[in-house]
Amino acid sequence: MKLDARDETLATDRTKRPHAVVIGSGFGGLAAAIRLGARGYRVTVLEKLDAPGGRAYVYRQDGFVFDAGPTIITAPFLFEELWQLCGKALSDDIDLRPVAPFYRIHFHDGTTFDYSGDANAMRAEVARLAPRDVAGYERFMQVSEAIFKVGFVQLGHVPFSKWSDMARVLPDLLRLFGYRTVYGLVSRFVRDERLRCILSFHPLLIGGNPFKTTSIYCLIAFLERRWGVHFVMGGTGRLIERMVGLIQGQGGTVRLDAEVRQITLCGRRATGVLLADGQTIAADIVISNADSAHTYRHLLPASVRRRWSNRRLERADYSMGLFVWYFGTRKTYPDIAHHTLLLGPRYRGLLKDIFEAKRLAADFSLYLHRPTATDPSLAPPGCDGFYVLSPVPHLGAGIDWNARAEAYRAAIEAALEETLLPDLKNQLVTSRIMTPADFHDRLNAYQGAAFSLAPVLLQSAWFRPHNMSEDIEHLYLVGAGTHPGAGVPGVLCSAKVLDAVVPDAITFQ
Repeated sequence: MKLDARDETLATDRTKRPHAVVIGSGFGGLAAAIRLGARGYRVTVLEKLDAPGGRAYVYRQDGFVFDAGPTIITAPFLFEELWQLCGKALSDDIDLRPVAPFYRIHFHDGTTFDYSGDANAMRAEVARLAPRDVAGYERFMQVSEAIFKVGFVQLGHVPFSKWSDMARVLPDLLRLFGYRTVYGLVSRFVRDERLRCILSFHPLLIGGNPFKTTSIYCLIAFLERRWGVHFVMGGTGRLIERMVGLIQGQGGTVRLDAEVRQITLCGRRATGVLLADGQTIAADIVISNADSAHTYRHLLPASVRRRWSNRRLERADYSMGLFVWYFGTRKTYPDIAHHTLLLGPRYRGLLKDIFEAKRLAADFSLYLHRPTATDPSLAPPGCDGFYVLSPVPHLGAGIDWNARAEAYRAAIEAALEETLLPDLKNQLVTSRIMTPADFHDRLNAYQGAAFSLAPVLLQSAWFRPHNMSEDIEHLYLVGAGTHPGAGVPGVLCSAKVLDAVVPDAITFQ
């Protein structure tokens, strides 16, 4: 992948196409660049790190390939749209493989549950686990579908720039129990605590506490059934690589090692960016794929911010942090599914420790990702590649990860060795970790929160930082910290929102 680092964009030439600068090369930033390029803009993407991707960065070490973050593709049509805008087909560049089951769930008591998109198989699994809850489960899926049709199909790509936009959808949100939490809505339909856990864990995939997250996010259950769960052969980073190629094919530029220090202004209008090396790049519009709190707190002066003051941002509710251990083994573990949830002895109590008490508990629940179950090429022959993720408090907890990271990793290793991966310690050949401190330092995530603002009701839709900045003209936001929220479908939809709020290049004034 060849990236253009030329300095052609030091000034806006208004005899050419209007210039859009995109801060950050995560999925939201790259999708925004492609959409703007298709609408006539000259685009420059600026990335702080030495490779594109943001949270979807790729680590390569000792012959293993580790996707740093996203591993699940659930709405492939959002990528297909981007390729179509460039006159291409996604399938020409990307080999998507369905994953079955979606997740294999291991409870602390030894019970397992295969969560899939097959309605009959799911009904059978529910009947095996909690026979009295089969009818309730099916009613829940009907409600999930109804929420999906409103929350995702109708509103996922629609801007919430005005209060009236929110008022217009309030009746639907009330009718669909948007005032309830995910766990609360699930509990209306099923009684078995294990099944309640199974049907309510999805908010954790986007940084939310199921006991606090608005039940709008119950739509994820039907979204997965509608389009399935997929994995990209070659790893999720292959999508990033090919999206960069689309941008370059449009004539756009992706610059690495280009950290933005400040968004430049003329009054209350964005005019470009100042890089950490002192270089200024002029732009007609600026799109920030940086964390929304970082964008407002660090890239703009407090004097021009009316809504998103430091105090408001600091008092907001943020997602949990993540502890991620990437490791490879010299042997394979063929019985381990591609996606595994290993649940600890507590559910509500552990989440309370993470989100409310902000305490690093002795127990944990884990998400184990084994990409080599689908694509063995991501590890050397005869080896397996993994990452294991543990939700932990964000940096507001005051945890010194320099002092505690290795002991925490060792505890996770011991738990995996005891349950799913026998002899793990002796089979390790490569290892690296990522803590909330890394999310803060590498990805500019406020408080090291892995998914930015938590998806509670009063931080959703109009209540989130808007895609079209409320404070600064010609500044737009995409990514997890704006509408509609975190997760790959969410950040891709945030870029799609720009189609409604950014004028076409030909009409830009």
